[in-house]
Amino acid sequence: MAINPQYEEIGKGFVTQYYALFDDSAQRPSLVNLYNAELSFMTFEGQQIQGAAKILEKLQSLTFQNIKRVLTAVDSQPMFDGGVLINVLGRLQCDEDPPHAYSQTFVLKPLGGTFFCAHDIFRLNIHNSA
Repeated sequence: MAINPQYEEIGKGFVTQYYALFDDSAQRPSLVNLYNAELSFMTFEGQQIQGAAKILEKLQSLTFQNIKRVLTAVDSQPMFDGGVLINVLGRLQCDEDPPHAYSQTFVLKPLGGTFFCAHDIFRLNIHNSA
């Protein structure tokens, strides 16, 4: 497979779709459709999760209802297998918590005529220096 020349559009489109679903608590369970039953991995604040069912379990365990999100940058790179690497930098506020910077990285892998999220790493950019 070759580099997908539409990697920028694919990356921006995926991020728009992902956050539209994630930020609406009623739609959040639909995110399971973006992951593969066995081949998807998520690291959420250091917790390793594998497979769409376990990822959905984690997403449904999140208790906040309201999210305000500002995207600072969405950077995408093509991968040699036709996939797309996406890095998101932004700020979010959940319910009444103070806003926090965050970063999220996705790897989309081609499957048939579409993509699935093979890797998803989320981390709030909070630095605790003790």
